Amino acid sequence: MVSSSKTVKLSMELADAASWYCAVVLLALILIASIRTNSVSWDEHVRGGQLSTRPCDEIYVVGEGETLHTISDKCGDPFIVERNPHIHDPDDVFPGLVIRIIPSTDGGGHTN
Repeated sequence: MVSSSKTVKLSMELADAASWYCAVVLLALILIASIRTNSVSWDEHVRGGQLSTRPCDEIYVVGEGETLHTISDKCGDPFIVERNPHIHDPDDVFPGLVIRIIPSTDGGGHTN
């Protein structure tokens, strides 16, 4: 009978440890899913043009649905084509294209 109670006690300890392990793993998965959800919604927020008041970086990656005209308006750089000799056709702009932007400080003048 002593052996049986030790077996039951060992089984209870093992089940308790396993349930704690499962709880920790479940919590980690929830946190990871939460982080991924927040990063996706932030990414959609940026691509949706919601941050149009944000200053443009000198290196700009064209987003979905953007044109040189919309980027020029957004970033205040009317000389995008001149600064980017790799753009042979201004109508051939696609998501992922990297361009150089220099926002004008005087509301439309050339700053070089």
